[in-house]
Amino acid sequence: MGGPIFDLIDAIAKGDFERAAATIGAMAVLLFICFPVHEYAHAWAANKLGDDTAERLGRLSINPFVHLDLVGSLLLLAFGFGWAKPVPVNTYRLNGNPKVAFALVALAGPVSNILLAVGFGFIYQAVKAYDIILLEYLCIIAVQINLFLAFFNLIPVPPLDGSRILAAVLPDSMGDILHQIERYGFLILILAMNTGIFSGLVAAPARAIARLLLS
Repeated sequence: MGGPIFDLIDAIAKGDFERAAATIGAMAVLLFICFPVHEYAHAWAANKLGDDTAERLGRLSINPFVHLDLVGSLLLLAFGFGWAKPVPVNTYRLNGNPKVAFALVALAGPVSNILLAVGFGFIYQAVKAYDIILLEYLCIIAVQINLFLAFFNLIPVPPLDGSRILAAVLPDSMGDILHQIERYGFLILILAMNTGIFSGLVAAPARAIARLLLS
């Protein structure tokens, strides 16, 4: 399975510089906008709810380099699947019900990506009349990537944000089961990505909303 870096090399080798520019733009949007804003949203929500752990570690920032994970970024470039550094949250310092507060912190990440998608959708609508092809394309890519990232993170499989939200409404005994299967989370996700589950939970709603924003 080839990732963006292989697409880029192939595009350059074939002299398809438009595809090369699009590939670079898509990866730049993901690594320097989508991932950092997502993690910043977690840090911001945790800070607002009483836990300043992320702030003390310098994570309450939109600086991409404090959020990017070297291995996750390299795997993203090589295989198209990667991650940023998770924001540390001390649930004992969160105000109110710890499970509910942690769920709100988790929800902040996907919500931030949905808001980014809406914002890029507005930019697309504003510039499409001026026929600025590259900017239009980057906006389309940004809308799609942010929506896919949002819905992917809402899958209720640990360590994704959706599992933290699900844990808030489950009895403690079921929450413990979620915690126990976290070690197998990535394997479960890889299997899910090769089934219709991924299409139904992620691709379908992301594409539907993207069509609304870009119509």
